[in-house]
Parts: sequence; structure tokens; C-alpha cells
Amino acid sequence: MNNYFELYQIPLSFHPDVAKIKTKFYELSRLYHPDRFTQAAEEERAESLRMAALNNDAYKTLNKPDATMSYILKLHGLLEDEEKYNLPAAFLMEMMDLNELLSEYEADPGNESTRTQVTDTLKDLLGQWEQEVLKLTDKFDTGEQSRDLLLQIKDYYFRKKYLLRIQERIDKFAAR
Repeated sequence: MNNYFELYQIPLSFHPDVAKIKTKFYELSRLYHPDRFTQAAEEERAESLRMAALNNDAYKTLNKPDATMSYILKLHGLLEDEEKYNLPAAFLMEMMDLNELLSEYEADPGNESTRTQVTDTLKDLLGQWEQEVLKLTDKFDTGEQSRDLLLQIKDYYFRKKYLLRIQERIDKFAAR
């Protein structure tokens, strides 16, 4: 797996320096732009295309906090594509309550009180998630890069994915 942090010559971090990312992206874009290699040998053209694509992927990933989180977990071998993750039972029970409330809203969309309760609860849960995960990612960024810490971050990564699916359900229903 290519290491985007090494490519951009920045420290491994859940909160990479956005200005440095942008500067390095433009620098590498100029260096590996395919137009610079039109007269080069086939091997050099292929390498420039590979590096340009790698640069684009790195830029997209490191500019999005959720993508950066996923990438770091994959880099450490702790996350697989399409992984089926078992969330803690207590979290799932809490989500069951929220899903029941959402079902009530879907059954009676005119009930403004239920809609407000659903959206406020979800907003609160996402806010709590943000606070908790920030503590963990800050620990990582300041040097504690243990497997246990990364596994805690992984758990929060999947919790957020779950919350965002509920948000999608709300948004789709509201768009009707």
C-alpha cells in the first residue's frame, strides 16, 4: 500500500496540515503531469500517469477527515474494504431506540415534534462522536500510536458510519 504521508513528506496524522497537503499536491501535479512526458519513453509516460493518479488519490484522501481515518486504519492493517464490523451491544441498543423514533416519524411525517426529536438526537450523537474521537486522534497525533488506540478509533469509525446511514435515511425521507 502506498503511503500518502511519505509521498507528501508530512507526519502520519489524523489531522494533517491542509496547507502542506495543498502545496505538495500542486508541486507533484506539476512534476508528474502527463503533458510533460509526451515525448518520453513508454515506461516514463506510464510512471508519470501512475504518480499523477497516486497524487490525486493522496490529495482526495488527506483532505477528508473520514477518508484519512479510514486510510490510516488500512495503513495499519486494521480495516478492510467492505469489512463487517460488530458494534458494541450498548451502542446498538441506543441505535434501536433512535431507529424506532425514526420509524414513528416515517409513519407520521406530519408530527413535527418527532422529526425534531430524531434530528436533534442524531445531531447530539454526532457531536458526542466528534468529541470522543477527537480525544483519541489527538492522542495518536501526539505520539501514542498503539494498536489498542487504533482499535478504539476503528470502533468510532464504524459508529459514525452507522450514524451517517441513519442521517441518509432521514434525508431521503425528508426529500419525498
